[in-house]
Amino acid sequence: MISIGGAIGTGLFLSSGAAINTAGPGGALLAYAFVGAMVFFVMTSLGEMAAFMPVSGSFSTYGSKFVDPAFGFAIGWTYWFNWAMTIAAELAASTMIMKFWFPNSPSWVWSGSFLALIFLLNYLSVKGYGEGEYILSFIKVSAIVLFIIVGVLMIFGIMGGEAVGFKNFTVGDAPFSGGILGTFVVFIAAGFSFQGTEIVGVTAGESEDPAKNIPKAVKSVFWRILLFYIFAIFIIGLLIPYTNPNLQNDSVIVSPFTLIFKKAGIAFAASLMNAIILTAVLSAGNSSLYASTRMLYSMAKAGQAPRIFEKLNSRGVPVAGMVLTCAIGGLAFLASFFGDGVVYIWLMNAIGITGFIFWLGISISHYRFRKAYIAQGHSLDRLPYKAKWFPLGPIFAIACGVIVILAQNFQAFLADKIDWGSVVAAYLGIPLFLCLWFGFKFFRKTKVVKLEEVEFEFDKKYD
Repeated sequence: MISIGGAIGTGLFLSSGAAINTAGPGGALLAYAFVGAMVFFVMTSLGEMAAFMPVSGSFSTYGSKFVDPAFGFAIGWTYWFNWAMTIAAELAASTMIMKFWFPNSPSWVWSGSFLALIFLLNYLSVKGYGEGEYILSFIKVSAIVLFIIVGVLMIFGIMGGEAVGFKNFTVGDAPFSGGILGTFVVFIAAGFSFQGTEIVGVTAGESEDPAKNIPKAVKSVFWRILLFYIFAIFIIGLLIPYTNPNLQNDSVIVSPFTLIFKKAGIAFAASLMNAIILTAVLSAGNSSLYASTRMLYSMAKAGQAPRIFEKLNSRGVPVAGMVLTCAIGGLAFLASFFGDGVVYIWLMNAIGITGFIFWLGISISHYRFRKAYIAQGHSLDRLPYKAKWFPLGPIFAIACGVIVILAQNFQAFLADKIDWGSVVAAYLGIPLFLCLWFGFKFFRKTKVVKLEEVEFEFDKKYD
């Protein structure tokens, strides 16, 4: 359920309308399909490594073992920082969502309550996280399934009046609006909608029978992308013309899902979608705390983080990592109230492209993993799960990742006068990652691991 619902969030519920408005229904579909293919290959790469070597906080370990300890160090701390800041973002989102129903309520009540809730779910045990995420994912998945059913009925005129068919795919410049540039803009934005998919790899070390269950979870990613993203955007493009000005607005009141539910005759559509988006926000916060603390635990075991983060309580939970992560997330959220939120904005900009950086890290680690595995003469039959289309899969993902990272704010360079402030903010994650990588490399004198020297421990039980 984590693999199915993990990446369904506000990116789909709110931002899909802007994607269709920018590139047209055909351009949005093409962009999401292209990014979906990249994510699929990232996940097959992660699945092969996680099924063979299931560790809690996997990316840092794989980067250190198969590329360079400094590379793994940078991946791990970047990943932790990304999810600690995501907690701050979700706390900010939760206050806005609750003010839909309680407009005059103080923000700190909701942000504090939700922070306490996700801390409690994770503190109780890993089962607490798993059960909480199962319920939240079930709500999100049910909402998407309901939306698809209602949408199909509306397309054929069974609900909401006349059948619309494909007429909205021929409105104005549809199905492609804005040309190649419009599709490229959506291609960059679409990647953010899929972030969180990789958390399945982090859970490997604490899942039951990872050699069996991780491949099953990874295989479901293809169908999740096809059904919940491609099909949902296809339905929105059929039912709402891309010229509708409401698509530019990221308010829940006029989100594509709300508009379609309203047209179908569901009177409380806005409240329904607000409740669903709240579950998406809580799910993201819950997963953020889990993933970041497991990454700290993994790095502490490898000597890349203070040893205190290696300690577990009687229920096997790394409490010290949870406390630090919640403290950083909470302080970042509080920063949004001071100095016009400048500190908060810069922190959030710093994580803008970190998701693509650790996807890139996963693909590079897998490429090196398979090359070393073959170079040492091991049989592929010994792998619990084999990623298809190697080496094309990871190479495709690496190429897409590099393009997205470098083209983050390409529009700024096309303007008559370049806004260097926005350029620096957009690319802030790159120097953060490079400073961690080369800083660790300088102080620890690490080297790239030779393929022949990579250690494969087939019989060891990884925790």
